[in-house]
Amino acid sequence: MSAQKVDYYASESKIYIATDCIIFGFDNESIKLLVFKRRVAPFEGEWSLIGSFVKNDESVNNAAKRVLREITGLENVFMKQLKVYGEVDRDPGSRCITVGQYALIRIEDQDKALVEKHGAVWHDLHELPDLVLDHNTMVKDALTQLRLRASYQPIGFELLPEKFTIPSLQKLYEEIYQIEFDARNFRKKIIALDVLTKLDEKDKSSSKKGAFLYKFNPTKYNKLLEAGINFKL
Repeated sequence: MSAQKVDYYASESKIYIATDCIIFGFDNESIKLLVFKRRVAPFEGEWSLIGSFVKNDESVNNAAKRVLREITGLENVFMKQLKVYGEVDRDPGSRCITVGQYALIRIEDQDKALVEKHGAVWHDLHELPDLVLDHNTMVKDALTQLRLRASYQPIGFELLPEKFTIPSLQKLYEEIYQIEFDARNFRKKIIALDVLTKLDEKDKSSSKKGAFLYKFNPTKYNKLLEAGINFKL
């Protein structure tokens, strides 16, 4: 029989630790955020990020991975810790500190039935409902971090399908930065980076001529990373 752990801090005040996931996806038109209507008080029935309290036997990062797996069915996706939100009065339910985590997933890879089962909905970032607590701030902070990271890493490829067109890639980066790029200059810059592999396939969904499909080449990218790269477009 294992020895029972002694709580040396039993006399101290208890504080809840949670993690909230800012889950971004891209549908070739716009970046979307996965939210759901809160099922517990306070603010039951209002729009919220998807999160959970951290269990005694798991790390904060593993708690976030659990949330993502339970809601979308996905594992091994891009996820980064954002920041800690610990204002004393941030949650009227109790004294609670939460660790924000932002994730990038391919919407087509999600378990759609599982997402619907949990009542989760993808909302366009331009049409987000008001979120509970400090979740609006978390989304704003995550977008700032996403744009910063996209300036030195090809983070957008985490949101695209395995095969994609240059126009789709351009649309994604326009969504990330909220600006329009000149199509010719964008193509020139992205091709010059030499991190894409052109395929002998075309996407003809938008025209008879079609557009060639590409794949991201992580081997070439890693070599560029070692040499020093500025991915800013």
